[in-house]
Amino acid sequence: MSRLTRSIQVGAVRIGGGAPVSIQCMAKADPADVDTIVRQLREARAAGCDIGRIAVPDLAAARTIPRVRAEGGLPIVADVHFDHRLAVEAARQGADGLRVNPGNLGGKDALRAVVAAAAERGIPIRVGVNSGSMPRQGGRAVEASAERMVETALTWVSEIEALGHPRIKVSMKSFHLAELDAANRRFAAASDVPLHLGVTEAGPPLAGSVRSAAGLAPLLRDGIGETVRVSLSAPPALEVRAARLLLQALGLRRGPQVVSCPTCGRTRVDLSPVAERVEALLESLGLPLTVAVMGCEVNGPGEARAADCGIAFGAGGKGLLFAAGQVLGPPWPNAELEEALRAYLGERARAAREGVEHG
Repeated sequence: MSRLTRSIQVGAVRIGGGAPVSIQCMAKADPADVDTIVRQLREARAAGCDIGRIAVPDLAAARTIPRVRAEGGLPIVADVHFDHRLAVEAARQGADGLRVNPGNLGGKDALRAVVAAAAERGIPIRVGVNSGSMPRQGGRAVEASAERMVETALTWVSEIEALGHPRIKVSMKSFHLAELDAANRRFAAASDVPLHLGVTEAGPPLAGSVRSAAGLAPLLRDGIGETVRVSLSAPPALEVRAARLLLQALGLRRGPQVVSCPTCGRTRVDLSPVAERVEALLESLGLPLTVAVMGCEVNGPGEARAADCGIAFGAGGKGLLFAAGQVLGPPWPNAELEEALRAYLGERARAAREGVEHG
């Protein structure tokens, strides 16, 4: 059951208040290279992204927001550090949200100016509290802990609310999963402010995806987290695919996915390339189906009964095409089975476009 939070808007995307968990990404290009940023955001959107974020290290970057927003196809959150004037300018330029660490903006007057700019535009502020960037006390760095992260986040939330701006979300990220889990659970129990989840510096694609899934799945499964980013040393679209697959695995988002067996000595075809081609086809067609690609008659269609449709290659040189657990037609030669599935999916896509009920 989802945690009940206040509802905020980032552009047309509703966050909290029972809305579906949204996926965020961040552009990874020189802020002056607007063409690349736009391309990355378009690719991320095609992969299932809901909200884009861009770094705003200077005024020139802030002034690219109108074009990035118009051409990228996503609501834009401006990521600002150290200079509150950049956040103010980003808001004026049409950013749909601001991501700041209030502790490094330059004091209370700076925070007041940022809040005033956000309030004038009616946009939310994300308070970012990372374990590696805790506010200094007495000129000394403070060691992060779940308790200190939550205390810091609640303090900033209270200050922003006192300035008359309740449109807030919070992120508390850490590389250490126990710390991440404890901080977000403590905050969720103490506040109705929406939470943005992520594992900071998660790593390269495989390791980072695994670490992110391990850290975020327990929280999401328990209804904690209103937006999510899988932070990888990889293109934004790959981050989005990882996040989408995570949400689909948890039943929080429906979309195209391929179920494939791990293969064994019974497998008589090179299954991995087939599964990858089917996955690419399914995503290009935009069909929210679960498709099974099985290497032998043991795994399909029986063990793939939950899939919407699929294929199972047979040891005797022939395999099966099936849908909803039922075999469709006679066995197909293994060499023709992938093409038979492609034709079936093409028909499903045509029927979906025309609004036809497909049996």
